[in-house]
Amino acid sequence: MMNQTKSDHPFYTVGVTGGIGSGKSSVCQILKELGCDVFNADQVAKTLQEEDHEVIEGLKQLFGSDINISTTSDRFVPDRKRIASIVFQDKAKLDAINRLIHPKVFKAFDNAKTDAIKRGVQILVKEAAILFEAGGVKGLDKVIVVAADIDKRIARVQRSSGLSEAAVRARMANQWPQEKLIEKADFVIWNNRDLEELKQETLKVFNKILNFRLYFCTKSI
Repeated sequence: MMNQTKSDHPFYTVGVTGGIGSGKSSVCQILKELGCDVFNADQVAKTLQEEDHEVIEGLKQLFGSDINISTTSDRFVPDRKRIASIVFQDKAKLDAINRLIHPKVFKAFDNAKTDAIKRGVQILVKEAAILFEAGGVKGLDKVIVVAADIDKRIARVQRSSGLSEAAVRARMANQWPQEKLIEKADFVIWNNRDLEELKQETLKVFNKILNFRLYFCTKSI
Protein backbone atom coordinates (compact mmCIF):
# COMPACT_ATOMS: atom_id res chain seq x y z
CA MET A 1 0.00 0.00 0.00
CA MET A 2 1.30 3.45 -0.89
CA ASN A 3 2.46 5.77 1.85
CA GLN A 4 0.62 9.10 1.81
CA THR A 5 2.76 12.22 1.90
CA LYS A 6 1.56 15.72 2.49
CA SER A 7 1.30 17.73 -0.73
CA ASP A 8 2.00 21.45 -1.08
CA HIS A 9 -0.34 21.94 -4.03
CA PRO A 10 -3.83 20.69 -5.02
CA PHE A 11 -2.41 18.01 -7.30
CA TYR A 12 -2.74 14.26 -6.89
CA THR A 13 -1.27 11.32 -8.78
CA VAL A 14 -3.01 7.96 -8.96
CA GLY A 15 -1.67 4.76 -10.47
CA VAL A 16 -4.01 2.27 -12.12
CA THR A 17 -2.82 -1.25 -12.87
CA GLY A 18 -4.05 -4.81 -13.20
CA GLY A 19 -3.30 -8.01 -15.04
CA ILE A 20 -4.23 -8.53 -18.67
CA GLY A 21 -7.98 -8.78 -19.15
CA SER A 22 -8.75 -7.08 -15.84
CA GLY A 23 -10.23 -3.95 -17.43
CA LYS A 24 -7.80 -1.28 -16.23
CA SER A 25 -8.20 0.68 -19.48
CA SER A 26 -11.96 0.77 -18.95
CA VAL A 27 -11.45 2.13 -15.43
CA CYS A 28 -9.05 4.78 -16.77
CA GLN A 29 -11.59 5.82 -19.40
CA ILE A 30 -14.19 6.26 -16.66
CA LEU A 31 -11.74 8.32 -14.59
CA LYS A 32 -11.07 10.46 -17.65
CA GLU A 33 -14.79 11.05 -18.03
CA LEU A 34 -14.84 12.10 -14.36
CA GLY A 35 -12.28 14.82 -15.11
CA CYS A 36 -8.89 13.17 -14.54
CA ASP A 37 -5.98 13.44 -16.94
CA VAL A 38 -4.70 10.01 -17.97
CA PHE A 39 -1.08 9.17 -18.79
CA ASN A 40 -1.01 5.82 -20.59
CA ALA A 41 2.44 4.39 -19.90
CA ASP A 42 1.93 1.47 -22.28
CA GLN A 43 0.96 3.77 -25.16
CA VAL A 44 3.99 5.98 -24.47
CA ALA A 45 6.18 2.86 -24.57
CA LYS A 46 4.72 1.95 -27.98
CA THR A 47 5.40 5.45 -29.31
CA LEU A 48 8.99 5.28 -28.08
CA GLN A 49 9.47 2.03 -30.00
CA GLU A 50 8.49 3.83 -33.20
CA GLU A 51 10.03 7.27 -32.73
CA ASP A 52 12.94 7.19 -30.27
CA HIS A 53 16.23 6.49 -32.06
CA GLU A 54 17.92 4.93 -29.01
CA VAL A 55 14.99 2.59 -28.40
CA ILE A 56 14.76 1.64 -32.09
CA GLU A 57 18.46 0.75 -32.22
CA GLY A 58 18.15 -1.16 -28.96
CA LEU A 59 15.27 -3.22 -30.33
CA LYS A 60 17.26 -4.05 -33.45
CA GLN A 61 20.18 -5.21 -31.31
CA LEU A 62 17.90 -7.36 -29.16
CA PHE A 63 15.72 -8.89 -31.86
CA GLY A 64 17.53 -8.34 -35.16
CA SER A 65 17.24 -5.65 -37.81
CA ASP A 66 14.33 -7.49 -39.45
CA ILE A 67 12.07 -7.02 -36.42
CA ASN A 68 10.26 -4.09 -38.05
CA ILE A 69 7.08 -4.21 -40.14
CA SER A 70 7.07 -2.56 -43.57
CA THR A 71 4.90 0.56 -43.80
CA THR A 72 4.13 3.13 -46.46
CA SER A 73 6.21 5.68 -44.55
CA ASP A 74 9.85 5.63 -43.47
CA ARG A 75 8.93 5.03 -39.84
CA PHE A 76 10.27 2.06 -37.90
CA VAL A 77 7.29 0.02 -36.69
CA PRO A 78 8.31 -2.98 -34.59
CA ASP A 79 6.52 -6.28 -35.01
CA ARG A 80 5.00 -6.27 -31.54
CA LYS A 81 3.35 -9.66 -31.90
CA ARG A 82 6.68 -11.21 -32.77
CA ILE A 83 8.44 -9.37 -29.93
CA ALA A 84 5.74 -10.47 -27.48
CA SER A 85 6.05 -14.09 -28.59
CA ILE A 86 9.79 -13.88 -27.88
CA VAL A 87 9.86 -12.00 -24.57
CA PHE A 88 7.11 -14.04 -22.97
CA GLN A 89 9.31 -17.08 -23.51
CA ASP A 90 12.62 -15.39 -22.68
CA LYS A 91 12.80 -13.53 -19.36
CA ALA A 92 16.27 -12.16 -20.11
CA LYS A 93 15.00 -10.42 -23.22
CA LEU A 94 11.91 -9.22 -21.36
CA ASP A 95 14.13 -7.66 -18.70
CA ALA A 96 16.35 -6.13 -21.38
CA ILE A 97 13.49 -4.45 -23.22
CA ASN A 98 12.13 -3.14 -19.92
CA ARG A 99 15.52 -1.62 -19.06
CA LEU A 100 15.61 0.00 -22.48
CA ILE A 101 12.17 1.56 -22.38
CA HIS A 102 11.04 2.12 -18.78
CA PRO A 103 13.47 4.91 -17.83
CA LYS A 104 12.21 6.92 -20.81
CA VAL A 105 8.59 6.26 -19.80
CA PHE A 106 9.39 7.50 -16.27
CA LYS A 107 10.85 10.69 -17.72
CA ALA A 108 7.79 11.17 -19.91
CA PHE A 109 5.56 10.82 -16.84
CA ASP A 110 7.61 13.43 -14.98
CA ASN A 111 7.10 15.77 -17.93
CA ALA A 112 3.38 14.98 -17.91
CA LYS A 113 3.19 15.87 -14.21
CA THR A 114 4.93 19.19 -14.80
CA ASP A 115 2.57 19.99 -17.66
CA ALA A 116 -0.50 18.91 -15.67
CA ILE A 117 0.44 21.15 -12.74
CA LYS A 118 0.93 24.11 -15.08
CA ARG A 119 -2.51 23.50 -16.58
CA GLY A 120 -4.15 23.28 -13.16
CA VAL A 121 -5.03 19.59 -13.42
CA GLN A 122 -6.19 18.22 -10.09
CA ILE A 123 -5.70 14.47 -10.59
CA LEU A 124 -3.28 12.77 -12.98
CA VAL A 125 -3.81 9.04 -13.51
CA LYS A 126 -0.93 6.80 -14.58
CA GLU A 127 -2.14 3.68 -16.37
CA ALA A 128 0.48 0.93 -16.56
CA ALA A 129 0.32 -2.82 -17.02
CA ILE A 130 3.37 -3.49 -14.82
CA LEU A 131 3.26 -0.51 -12.48
CA PHE A 132 4.73 -2.25 -9.43
CA GLU A 133 7.10 -4.55 -11.31
CA ALA A 134 8.72 -1.65 -13.18
CA GLY A 135 9.03 0.59 -10.11
CA GLY A 136 6.48 2.99 -11.54
CA VAL A 137 4.74 3.58 -8.19
CA LYS A 138 7.44 5.96 -7.00
CA GLY A 139 5.95 9.36 -6.28
CA LEU A 140 2.33 8.28 -6.69
CA ASP A 141 -0.17 9.24 -4.00
CA LYS A 142 -2.49 6.23 -4.40
CA VAL A 143 -2.68 3.06 -6.45
CA ILE A 144 -5.81 1.37 -7.79
CA VAL A 145 -5.67 -2.29 -8.80
CA VAL A 146 -8.37 -3.50 -11.17
CA ALA A 147 -9.13 -7.18 -10.62
CA ALA A 148 -11.39 -9.86 -12.07
CA ASP A 149 -11.87 -13.60 -11.88
CA ILE A 150 -9.25 -15.46 -13.91
CA ASP A 151 -11.75 -17.14 -16.24
CA LYS A 152 -13.30 -13.77 -17.10
CA ARG A 153 -9.89 -12.24 -17.78
CA ILE A 154 -8.89 -15.11 -20.07
CA ALA A 155 -12.17 -14.87 -21.99
CA ARG A 156 -11.75 -11.10 -22.49
CA VAL A 157 -8.21 -11.43 -23.80
CA GLN A 158 -9.22 -14.26 -26.14
CA ARG A 159 -12.07 -12.15 -27.56
CA SER A 160 -9.86 -9.12 -28.13
CA SER A 161 -6.70 -10.87 -29.36
CA GLY A 162 -7.67 -14.26 -30.72
CA LEU A 163 -5.00 -15.92 -28.56
CA SER A 164 -5.47 -19.44 -27.27
CA GLU A 165 -6.15 -20.03 -23.59
CA ALA A 166 -2.65 -21.48 -23.21
CA ALA A 167 -1.11 -18.36 -24.76
CA VAL A 168 -3.09 -16.09 -22.45
CA ARG A 169 -2.07 -18.09 -19.40
CA ALA A 170 1.57 -17.91 -20.52
CA ARG A 171 1.34 -14.11 -20.61
CA MET A 172 -0.33 -14.04 -17.22
CA ALA A 173 2.53 -16.11 -15.84
CA ASN A 174 4.94 -13.31 -16.76
CA GLN A 175 2.98 -10.79 -14.70
CA TRP A 176 2.65 -10.55 -10.96
CA PRO A 177 -0.14 -12.74 -9.55
CA GLN A 178 -3.34 -10.78 -9.05
CA GLU A 179 -3.28 -11.56 -5.32
CA LYS A 180 0.12 -9.87 -4.99
CA LEU A 181 -1.14 -6.75 -6.76
CA ILE A 182 -4.17 -6.61 -4.47
CA GLU A 183 -1.96 -6.80 -1.38
CA LYS A 184 -0.10 -3.67 -2.50
CA ALA A 185 -3.14 -1.69 -3.61
CA ASP A 186 -4.72 1.26 -1.85
CA PHE A 187 -7.99 0.54 -3.65
CA VAL A 188 -9.26 -2.53 -5.51
CA ILE A 189 -11.96 -2.32 -8.17
CA TRP A 190 -13.50 -5.67 -9.08
CA ASN A 191 -14.62 -5.95 -12.68
CA ASN A 192 -16.63 -9.15 -12.87
CA ARG A 193 -19.94 -7.82 -14.12
CA ASP A 194 -21.16 -5.17 -16.58
CA LEU A 195 -19.91 -1.70 -17.49
CA GLU A 196 -22.57 0.05 -15.42
CA GLU A 197 -21.43 -1.67 -12.22
CA LEU A 198 -17.80 -0.89 -13.11
CA LYS A 199 -18.73 2.78 -13.44
CA GLN A 200 -20.38 2.73 -10.01
CA GLU A 201 -17.42 1.01 -8.37
CA THR A 202 -14.97 3.40 -10.04
CA LEU A 203 -17.03 6.40 -8.92
CA LYS A 204 -16.90 5.16 -5.32
CA VAL A 205 -13.11 4.97 -5.42
CA PHE A 206 -12.88 8.33 -7.22
CA ASN A 207 -14.89 10.00 -4.45
CA LYS A 208 -12.63 8.45 -1.80
CA ILE A 209 -9.58 9.81 -3.63
CA LEU A 210 -11.18 13.27 -3.77
CA ASN A 211 -11.67 13.11 -0.01
CA PHE A 212 -8.05 12.10 0.59
CA ARG A 213 -6.84 14.85 -1.72
CA LEU A 214 -9.00 17.47 -0.01
CA TYR A 215 -7.82 16.39 3.43
CA PHE A 216 -4.11 16.56 2.63
CA CYS A 217 -4.43 19.78 0.66
CA THR A 218 -6.18 21.31 3.68
CA LYS A 219 -3.44 20.02 6.01
CA SER A 220 -0.79 21.67 3.85
CA ILE A 221 -2.34 25.14 4.16
